[in-house]
This record gives sequence, structure tokens and C-alpha cells, in this order.
Amino acid sequence: MSVSAGGKPSRRRSGSGDDPGIAVVGLVPALLSVSKSTRALQGIKLASLGFHNGQDELLMAIDAKGETVSTVAAHLAIRPSTVSKMMDRLVNKGLVERVGDVRDGRRTLIRITPAGIEARKMLMQARAELDAELGAGMSPEKCAAVTLELEEFAHYIASRLRRLR
Repeated sequence: MSVSAGGKPSRRRSGSGDDPGIAVVGLVPALLSVSKSTRALQGIKLASLGFHNGQDELLMAIDAKGETVSTVAAHLAIRPSTVSKMMDRLVNKGLVERVGDVRDGRRTLIRITPAGIEARKMLMQARAELDAELGAGMSPEKCAAVTLELEEFAHYIASRLRRLR
């Protein structure tokens, strides 16, 4: 990493003649850094509300009609066993419940409770606040462009991950 004329670190990409012993910052390290920092900031907000990372996503993925664990897991791009573990904590808080599927007695559905709907509203407000805080670091136009690019890239990464699992 070198320093630009403005005094800020500049990143260069490795070319064919670069020394292989020199660390070069690329897409993966940048994405990991953004992801870790965003997750940490989100975790602080969630902890202040009594939640852990991921529980907000789960509450937003479940509706009052009910979904199967595997459907929610696919939507969140996580394993069904992870959904089940998160469900246990949310069931204990009274925010979600497990119910039998009336159409297929072999299946169990998970659905949000009225208390879960209220918690989801609170979590959505916390997410909106964090969104505004992070977006304040750039112009509205740049924020919109970055958001669009990240959403497209997230779909690409999720599709690759689905093929590997």
C-alpha cells in the first residue's frame, strides 16, 4: 500500500511483475473489512435492544402465516440448523412460535407472534438509524449507487454460495 498525494493510503492491484511477497489489498479484503465493521456496528445496536446478530434477519424473514425452517434458511442463505438454534432463543422470548402445518402434519412451521411483530418494528427502526449513520459518510447519489452495486453483488455471491452448498 502506498500513500497518495492527499496523504491517504492508496491501494494497488498486483500485476504480473509484482513481487509475490508483497500483500496487495483486493476485493475480498475490502469486502471482509466492510462486512466485519458493519456487523460490529449492527451488533452494538442489536445488543442495546437485547438481540444478537442474525436474530433481526430471522424476525424479518418470518411472517404470521408461517414458514418452514428450510424455507427461512434458504431465504437467509444459512443452514437450517442455524435457523433452529436462533429459533430457540426467539421462542423463549415469545417472539416466534413453532406450529404444526395443518396441511401436512409431518411439517412444523415457524411464525412470528404479535410480540415479535412489535420487536421487528423496533429492529427495523434501529436498522434505519444505522443506515442513515453510514450513509451520512457520502452523498445521497453515491450512497444510492453503492447500495445498488452491493445489492447486485450480494445476489451474485448468494447464487455462488447456493451452488456450493
